[in-house]
Amino acid sequence: MTFILVLCLGAFAGCDTEDSPVHVDWDKREELRLEPQREALTYAYLPQYSHTVSYQRHNKLVEYLRRTTGLPIRQVYPDTFDEHIHMVAQGKIDISFSNPMVYAKIAEQFGARAFARIVEPNGRAQFRGQIICRRDNKAITSLADCRGKSWIAVDPYSAGGYLFDLGVFLEHGLTREDFSEIAFAPGPGGKQEKVALAVFAGRYDIGSIREGTLDIVKDTIDVDQLRILAHTPWYPGWVYAARKGLPDKTIAKIRQALLDLDLAHPRDQEILDRAGFKAIIPSSDADYEPVRALMRTIGVEGDA
Repeated sequence: MTFILVLCLGAFAGCDTEDSPVHVDWDKREELRLEPQREALTYAYLPQYSHTVSYQRHNKLVEYLRRTTGLPIRQVYPDTFDEHIHMVAQGKIDISFSNPMVYAKIAEQFGARAFARIVEPNGRAQFRGQIICRRDNKAITSLADCRGKSWIAVDPYSAGGYLFDLGVFLEHGLTREDFSEIAFAPGPGGKQEKVALAVFAGRYDIGSIREGTLDIVKDTIDVDQLRILAHTPWYPGWVYAARKGLPDKTIAKIRQALLDLDLAHPRDQEILDRAGFKAIIPSSDADYEPVRALMRTIGVEGDA
């Protein structure tokens, strides 16, 4: 891209008023060239938390991948779950780190393929959701008490923050129509935090979040004022997926670098601790059949 910088040295004719004409000497000009941004692979963390948290959790990991693979990689920050999905569809996200529900969608619709998944800090390669309410809300002591109440969830595509929880309610005989309201956290990023804050503030009767969110917000609110009403079943964990068309050689390099991270190594421990992982293990599309079964049960298909 080229810009023209015009040098007007001594070329002004009458500068005593704002309306005076200005003579421009086009012989005295320089061309400035902006270097195009270096092409790089793009790495995106589904925005379950704020962009600040996404950066803090993953920038060391991205640096490690750049250093280890020799590939230019940069982290990008979609604002919403929907934007993340569409960026994968448009080829703007090469490496997607997402929940299994979003993975099922981008695999079904856009040809993304799983190649690794994480082990949670608790040692499980699965995760689950939580349904929360205020501790002092005496009207809610069981899932049945949620009938007629207002519910704030993370996002229509959130796994632990909505769809897992919806599955639990359906098992207990409550449908979407049994709630006075189902709202989703507004605005870009930080959606898990917003659910916890909204329930804490008493704006909604119940909320659904991914397990681990209360640790994220414990410095912001008194989480002891919240009560965990129920946990969802465990489902396969967050997944690394490559967009359709990403070369196999590139995927193999990234996959191996992720699998090589070792908690026993001090350098790797810092990377894993910041990301909130205990390890990264191999994965394939077949691992996510339980998630697809749940989606069919609750009436959410990959193309929803």
